[in-house]
Amino acid sequence: DVLSNLGARTGVPPFYISFICAPLASNASELLASVYYARKKTRRSITISLSTLEGAACMNNTFCLAIFMALVAFNRLAWHFTAETLAILVVEVTVAGFARARVLRGWTSLVVLALFPASIALVAGLEAIGLD
Repeated sequence: DVLSNLGARTGVPPFYISFICAPLASNASELLASVYYARKKTRRSITISLSTLEGAACMNNTFCLAIFMALVAFNRLAWHFTAETLAILVVEVTVAGFARARVLRGWTSLVVLALFPASIALVAGLEAIGLD
């Protein structure tokens, strides 16, 4: 696996490598579409841009989390992913709160962007206090 090899060569755990690289690769089309809309610099185009990114993030997280939980449940696998699951749920609830707004402001994008490194830090913090 490419991501596991990259983690082994850099000394970074594969989870963190896949948490950074995989979403960027799989969501490149949404990112490019959002940049296109954002370049128009109108209130409506910025709202479309942020809505596109928020929708893609929530849909990907929900879909992947559902598949993961189904695999764990149906195959009766040991559960060692509490920290990661909690981080995903915190991000989804936060983004859902912003998505409910009728108009998205420019500062919203900074908060949503900050959720990515914050979620990595949250996983590291939760694992440091003993959550698996």
